[in-house]
Amino acid sequence: MSTLLASPVSAAAPLWAAARAWALRRTAAGLLLATGAAAVLAVAAVAWPMARPAVYLAAGLGLLVGAWWLWRIWQEPLGSVARHLNRQHPALEDSAALLLRPAEELNLLEQLQQQRLLSRLPELSAAGPLLPVRWRPYGLGLAGLLLLAAGLWWARPVAGTSAPAAGKPLPLHFTETPTQPAAAPRITETRLLVQPPAYTRRAAFTPPSPSFRCPQQSRVQWLLTVSGPTQTPPVLELGTQRIKLRPVAGQPTQFVAEQQLKASALYRLRLGSQVSDEYAIEVQPDQAPTIRIVSPKAYTLVEFGRPPQVAIQAQLRDDYGLARARLVATVAQGQGEGVKFREVVTDLSAPLAGQPAAATVRPVLRLPALGLTYGDEVYFYVQAWDNQQHMTRSDTYLVQWEDTTVQESALDVSLGVNTAPAYFRSQRQIIIDTEKLLAEQRTLAPATLLERANTIGFDQKVLRMRYGKFLGEEADETIGGAPPGPPTADAPAEEPGLGSVVAEDHTEAEAKPEQHSADEPGHSPDDGHDHHSPAPAGATDYEARTAELMDPYIHHHDDAETADFLEPTVKAKLQAVLSQMWESELRLRTGRPREALPYEYRALRLLKEVQQQTRAYVKKAGFTPPPMPEATTRLTGDLAGAAATTRRAQLPAPSQQPAVRAALGALAQLRQNNAAASTAAALEQGGQQLAQAALRQPSTYLGALRELRLLTAGLRAKQPAARYNLPLIERAFTSLLPPPPAAPVRTTRSGNQLTRRYFQELSR
Repeated sequence: MSTLLASPVSAAAPLWAAARAWALRRTAAGLLLATGAAAVLAVAAVAWPMARPAVYLAAGLGLLVGAWWLWRIWQEPLGSVARHLNRQHPALEDSAALLLRPAEELNLLEQLQQQRLLSRLPELSAAGPLLPVRWRPYGLGLAGLLLLAAGLWWARPVAGTSAPAAGKPLPLHFTETPTQPAAAPRITETRLLVQPPAYTRRAAFTPPSPSFRCPQQSRVQWLLTVSGPTQTPPVLELGTQRIKLRPVAGQPTQFVAEQQLKASALYRLRLGSQVSDEYAIEVQPDQAPTIRIVSPKAYTLVEFGRPPQVAIQAQLRDDYGLARARLVATVAQGQGEGVKFREVVTDLSAPLAGQPAAATVRPVLRLPALGLTYGDEVYFYVQAWDNQQHMTRSDTYLVQWEDTTVQESALDVSLGVNTAPAYFRSQRQIIIDTEKLLAEQRTLAPATLLERANTIGFDQKVLRMRYGKFLGEEADETIGGAPPGPPTADAPAEEPGLGSVVAEDHTEAEAKPEQHSADEPGHSPDDGHDHHSPAPAGATDYEARTAELMDPYIHHHDDAETADFLEPTVKAKLQAVLSQMWESELRLRTGRPREALPYEYRALRLLKEVQQQTRAYVKKAGFTPPPMPEATTRLTGDLAGAAATTRRAQLPAPSQQPAVRAALGALAQLRQNNAAASTAAALEQGGQQLAQAALRQPSTYLGALRELRLLTAGLRAKQPAARYNLPLIERAFTSLLPPPPAAPVRTTRSGNQLTRRYFQELSR
């Protein structure tokens, strides 16, 4: 229950009465301000019709605030009222709160003080209100609001305060019926003023002709001067609207009207029987900004060794002004299902401070600042807003930071099959280990340096021997051009693949032919390649020819030139790779890693070239339809199996544009001097279609529309139709109809059979 509405009990009755009287006075003061605010809103709603939505919104908010304020006043607790009484009356000795406590809870001293307060409160209330309200601020507020309402009423856009349109009078053509009296007032002068909207930042202008163009939401003012005072104001027929012009205060012969245009329309002026021709107003809507990205291209690859940044140049344009722009970059990090996306927005509004119509922005994408690393991608686009908050977004561009550890392309995914083994990339690890050793060379002891270089050299040797298998060099002794020879008893046995590569450790041996068989150690029938022995000496002629035919397809262990199936160019590059690896291994084993690094790089580059040349491509699997037998089916007229289920029905063709066709029929009757009562009505209905076409193409149909208006007015005045330009109207109506379908043309046949056969052969 409300505190102020509770029933008074015991000693709190005077305090309750004071609180209620205080709430009533405060409510009355608040009503004064509410009255002034209501007057301001009422004047604004009446004097400014365009601002009525804002007025209604302000009124609703004011009602909510006023209701909340009244609730606070009438829900004021008595404790707060007691504190206000203590501050207002020192005679209460800060003891007004004792009136709220029951007498049973008070001690003797508190009871005596309560009795003293009860005796003093009537004396204080007799001198005036216990809690007075300062009426002066509320009165000043009411006066200020009333003055504001008066100012709004004085500045309202009414006839007495409308600024007359400036500029020269426009030559409008008027027609009037003969029945109009000669003394009737007529429109003698017409002026127009176009005020573009504020966002266009264009000054008001006077159009050079009655038909003109203007931006959307422009306010157009018509100022008419009539020949004499009239009780019937002129009427502006704007599209389907009929707007009565207001008289200008102090000028009984001038009338004014204003209208905000949102779409193209036709207008004409009417005063009694005087009607002007129809003129077109073409409203140009505000276009969204345009964005043209000059650089970079749609796909940019930041190669290894290049600066990790991409300069962007974008040209922005708008018809009235650019407000702001921004660059939105989406960073993609990771591979496969572990890709993470993050969006980074950069404001580009600094060059658009003055809202220019054209500007060029040049942001720079710094890949490390965006958190990118090798192999990551960033997608970006540019957004722009004009001063009417129309937004445009450019296409999305891709920037990729090249990952040197992965060599693949989009073509490889669908067409390529990598036939080379996975250890084609291990040369890169040898380069990394060598560069790491060179970076730590100053801090290493000579023995440690030689040991680590020798370890890298051993890895280079193992890699060299792996690639040697592709050239038939399946043993370390066959590397470097030394022919294989049988092991001798004095030579120490070495583990396969771990022999010394120093030139001095090899002994010269005479070239001896060597043949391997499937039973020799290290080769077996299932070692992965074919073994073939030459035909024995006593073989037959058939066996010798068979061996000769199979010789190109046999894996020979004793001939490095025919031990593989690689192309000669690939084989030459692979031989160069082995040579570079040999030089690199030689310098690594002797503790010269800096001299070995160039050979390692050349070996890696040659390996990549070999990898690309040995790449095999296969065609995508898919359905390939068999070729059509055109030679047997072309021009035969055979439709077997080609017929489809069809449903046929005779439907009447809908009439296209019946109003236009009826108007054309009425014009045909006028040409034959058979005018009927419905002729003018049919022409007016067709004139609606012609008016819509005149909105789209004023230069084509506006003249015909004016002539049609004159014709309909003359027909209603019983004037002959021959004085009007009927062909112009007829051509305009005919152009509105769709083109007729092509009629079949009958071909004339000659009676001579030879002539018919001649033309038949020509038509093939």
